Amino acid sequence: MNLSWWEIDSWFSNVHYTVVGSGIVGLHAALRLRERFPEAKILVLERGPLPQGASTKNAGFACFGSLSEIIDDLTTHTEDEVVSLIQKRWQGLQLLRKRLGDAAIDFRPHGGYELFLDSDTAGYEACLRRMPFVNEVLRPLFRADVFSREVDRFEFKGTQEYLIFNPFEGQIDTGKMMQALLKEAHAAGILILNSQTVTGYTEKSDGVEVALGDFSFTTKKLLFATNAFAGQLTNGAVKPARAQVLITEPIPNLDIRGTFHIDRGYYYFRNIGNRILFGGGRNLDFEGETTTQFGTTDIIQNRLEQLLRETILPNTEVAIAHRWSGIMGMGGSKRPVVEQLSNNVYCGVRLGGMGVAIGSLIGQELADLV
Repeated sequence: MNLSWWEIDSWFSNVHYTVVGSGIVGLHAALRLRERFPEAKILVLERGPLPQGASTKNAGFACFGSLSEIIDDLTTHTEDEVVSLIQKRWQGLQLLRKRLGDAAIDFRPHGGYELFLDSDTAGYEACLRRMPFVNEVLRPLFRADVFSREVDRFEFKGTQEYLIFNPFEGQIDTGKMMQALLKEAHAAGILILNSQTVTGYTEKSDGVEVALGDFSFTTKKLLFATNAFAGQLTNGAVKPARAQVLITEPIPNLDIRGTFHIDRGYYYFRNIGNRILFGGGRNLDFEGETTTQFGTTDIIQNRLEQLLRETILPNTEVAIAHRWSGIMGMGGSKRPVVEQLSNNVYCGVRLGGMGVAIGSLIGQELADLV
């Protein structure tokens, strides 16, 4: 970069805290740092023109896990670990709503539903059988039953008789959420620079030297909030997981309101006004979707369209308006990685596909490590 003295002096001199990543975690970390250190110079670096990864590309689910996903998690995590994860997701959602306000993020408490395909009788029966147990485990947190059985009023086709309903779920507008966070950050005097790729860093006695290609600067503390792109930072504890999404053209008289899950959360859809957003299918090609490359594939997009036309809207003409993908951060455990990597370097990553829910809390926890 060929920078002027003014640019160096205003943006890159006497930096106290540098946050890498301007998504949900990064901006919450920066805002928390501002609360703790009112006079500090805080710089946020973002490699994309908009927040990359999943923060501006997710489906906008204000959720903490479907019943089948929670039951699946109980096979790989202890009961205490699963409850702790759900508690963090729930706390994160409340923190997000409190910070920005429901109007700013267009929060709509329509509730969440899980439907089961006719081919998934075993999964359906397991959920009905274990629902009382999961409700009992979660009752201390929610002070009510989270999951209940409901008759399908949406006229889905090729599905089991009942849906599972969760009244604590909602939906948000992801774009409005990120705009509101950026507005808060700017109002707090936090500097945000886009299209800046951190190519390396070196720990010094007085801080960290951060390389941006052919230019470098020094910061007292360096915080990584790069989620899916943190594999190297965490020695492989975080792996990227691409999530593909499509959205329809407006559908007249659409009567679907809420967030919907299929197959342990691997498929998910919701209304956005009178459109349907539908995403998922990563389980069709785990190897191919373990990538940091944005894009879509025929095998997944074709399956999304098939389910959309045959199951979700079986008697409706549907046209696809747009397709995209986001990159999530996964790993062998769904527990987020929030830790100090060295004297002056920290990270808050591996959100397990629950960034909207848990991202605000992880950002706060990351900032509190400093």
